[in-house]
Amino acid sequence: MTIKEMALRKKLIILLFFLILLAIQFVWSKNWHYAYFSYFLQNLILDVTIILGVYAFKGFDSSTVRSSNATLISYILGTAVGSLFTVVVLLLFFYPRISKNIFILTDIISAFVLPQLNYFLFKTMIKNLPTKTYLVIGKKNEFGDIMKEIEKASLEKVQVYRYMNPSAESLLKEISNQKEFDSILIGDIKLAESVEDILKKFKDVEYLPYIVENILEKLPLSVIEKFKEYYEVSFKNAKESPAERGFDIVFSIILLILFSPIMALIAFLIFLEDGKPIIFSQYRIGKNGKPFKFYKFRSLRAEKQEKLENPNAGIEKRVLKIGKVIRKIRFDEVPQFWNVLKGDMSIVGPRPEMKEFHDMCMKKIPFYENRLNLKPGITGWAQINYKHTSTLDDYKQKTEYDLWYVKNKSVFLDLKIALQTLETMVGMKGAR
Repeated sequence: MTIKEMALRKKLIILLFFLILLAIQFVWSKNWHYAYFSYFLQNLILDVTIILGVYAFKGFDSSTVRSSNATLISYILGTAVGSLFTVVVLLLFFYPRISKNIFILTDIISAFVLPQLNYFLFKTMIKNLPTKTYLVIGKKNEFGDIMKEIEKASLEKVQVYRYMNPSAESLLKEISNQKEFDSILIGDIKLAESVEDILKKFKDVEYLPYIVENILEKLPLSVIEKFKEYYEVSFKNAKESPAERGFDIVFSIILLILFSPIMALIAFLIFLEDGKPIIFSQYRIGKNGKPFKFYKFRSLRAEKQEKLENPNAGIEKRVLKIGKVIRKIRFDEVPQFWNVLKGDMSIVGPRPEMKEFHDMCMKKIPFYENRLNLKPGITGWAQINYKHTSTLDDYKQKTEYDLWYVKNKSVFLDLKIALQTLETMVGMKGAR
């Protein structure tokens, strides 16, 4: 699977979808509005902005199209953003305007039909793509599991020829027999340093972080260790913009107002079943290791909980009847929008941990402290990609997703996570 092949297919799909939208608008327009340049131009603007919106939300990327849900989310977000932009342009510069029916039809086709078509085309094309085989500079016992995971996630289109701790002589011998592999993959920089001059002459050389980040969408701790200097710089550059803070404030106020009747009902049902307190509060660790008071609806019976190695031990025995419902749809988290308004949390970010488990992770999980470079969130990349945390190994896996988020944080990614969280709530997949 070469980058050039995927890029060409992406361009062809973009062109195809643009033509599909234009053709549907032409056929649907009973009055043949395309006879008027103004109507044609308006439809053109709508189609272009929608395509650009979907492209911005990575709706054409192979990393997205591997999942039908991720594809659908990207197209919904891209269509929404493109349509909103078009509405502003049409209101300011055009009259008369294209009909609402054409506008709505275009949005429906773009948001719900094209993603399914894209997913189908991707699955069809991936079967016909050649595999890409790598000669890996690194030891199998260090990178074997990661490469197996990449092979699976790439639908077996990424394969390993062999692992090497190369000398100049052995690498030259392999290169002379290059028919057995397509590219050299550097997994261990230190091992590659001794043959750096030879690698510079070889045209197709890739680095493991690039493949890992784009295919697995997480950062394995072992990969971070091997490319420590690169990732330390990336983690330090993780920052929140004033625009993101503004988004948090506006969004939190709107949701607290919208959810206020539901919050009142939940509070009444908790009181009816188990009395006070209604709100559970607890100190959690926030940005830069600063503790803050964390709020949520109480979903467990009011009993004293002992300090345990497993933070979730015995929880299921203590869950209230109403607690089972609100935990399932994550409505127990709604009071945390108050934490967002106060500035202790963001809507999206790594989940805040209790001090005991934070201290444990700081001691036993490498690079864990980099999670603290951003504000903790009500939801996050780890929450939508990994199961409920119950063991130290689970914490390590979640940390790998959190660190990928810290490195790749953006407004678009936050919107994607928020929408996927809504999909999780509607799908009743439960709290993570």
